[in-house]
Amino acid sequence: MTVKPAKFCKESRAIKAAMVLPPDTNHYGTMFGGKVMSYIDDIAAIAATRHARTSVVTASTDSVDFLHPIRNGQSVCLEAFVTWTKRTSVEVFVKVVSEDMLTGERAVCATSFVTFVAIDVNGEKQMVPAVIPETELEKFLFEGAPERAQKRLEKREGSKALAARFGAMSLWQIEQVDAG
Repeated sequence: MTVKPAKFCKESRAIKAAMVLPPDTNHYGTMFGGKVMSYIDDIAAIAATRHARTSVVTASTDSVDFLHPIRNGQSVCLEAFVTWTKRTSVEVFVKVVSEDMLTGERAVCATSFVTFVAIDVNGEKQMVPAVIPETELEKFLFEGAPERAQKRLEKREGSKALAARFGAMSLWQIEQVDAG
């Protein structure tokens, strides 16, 4: 695999904005969490692809921390950029901000880290460029990345163990085996 030259965080920066309309909201008039998560994955994939300049697939999403509701009639703006890379993986930070379009009041509504794996047209993993942080925030996120990566690895191993234990059986099937 070819080593690509390092890139600055800012080269991957991607922004997405949208109005929050009634079909985007639940019965409380706030944006569906799943819709926010879809927007997060979308903008993060754009940032990761912009950095890697090859196709990427989502490998994991660290917790999506919902901090403030996003209400019907507000706008929602997501900003994403690559914070760290490791051989074939790309970590992207996403910040979600709501804005009351009449008052201009803004609030950070969610944050998340999403990790992607770079692949070619045959699905083979591809090397990605290293990342160069410049700002204080970029450096802060970059320095914390190895610890987040280690936690993701540990969590993934736990998920694999859980999947192996339950396999493809439905929960109802497992209950029948346990009861029988």
